Amino acid sequence: MAYRILIVDDDIELLKMLKNYFEIKRYDVMMAEDGTDALEKIHKKPDIILLDINMPKIDGLEVCRRIRGKVTCPIIFLTAKVEEQDRVNGLLSGGGDDYILKPFSLKELDARIIAHLKREERHKGKSEYRFHGDLSIDYGAKRVQIGENDLELTKLEYAIIEFLSMNPGQVFDRERIYEKVCGYDAEGDSRVVTELIRRVRKKLAEYTQTEYIETVWGGMGYRWKR
Repeated sequence: MAYRILIVDDDIELLKMLKNYFEIKRYDVMMAEDGTDALEKIHKKPDIILLDINMPKIDGLEVCRRIRGKVTCPIIFLTAKVEEQDRVNGLLSGGGDDYILKPFSLKELDARIIAHLKREERHKGKSEYRFHGDLSIDYGAKRVQIGENDLELTKLEYAIIEFLSMNPGQVFDRERIYEKVCGYDAEGDSRVVTELIRRVRKKLAEYTQTEYIETVWGGMGYRWKR
């Protein structure tokens, strides 16, 4: 069964090029020329979404915010913005899972899509639970609880917890963490990882004084406390 991909961009020529490319790769391709059109097609349940940020009517960040609670599939932003903080804000505040800068290599985009889809398949097959004091993690449901309290986590925040908690005691630098949570071999963005861990710690601190994620000083990175 072919994966269904929704491509959202107001650049018609880019849409046509991507449609042709991914149909050759045997994807079921849906296209949307603006945010409004994208929202109308979400009910068709895409397996992954490519979402341009700068669009008329409703921009990509707003589309992502509106659908994030209703879809679980990966969302990759397509953006011409080069400022690092813009990328961080898009990933974390908008709820996206990844981004790629225009102009981009089709092979690189394809590799990232494959990596995200494979990661989704691995998650669907997981049924493992782990307990760390009052904290429990359901890797199948992607659910983290402290006592009876569910933590409201973004996909990337959960991915940080999953990766570190499955490797307790091991130290990982920011680049390694970024590579693992995004699921592809790329240069890590330390600002993204730093901000993600800050948010995770803040959410954990609402229910517990236990510090589950330790900072290893001297530029070493982070580890999950045993």
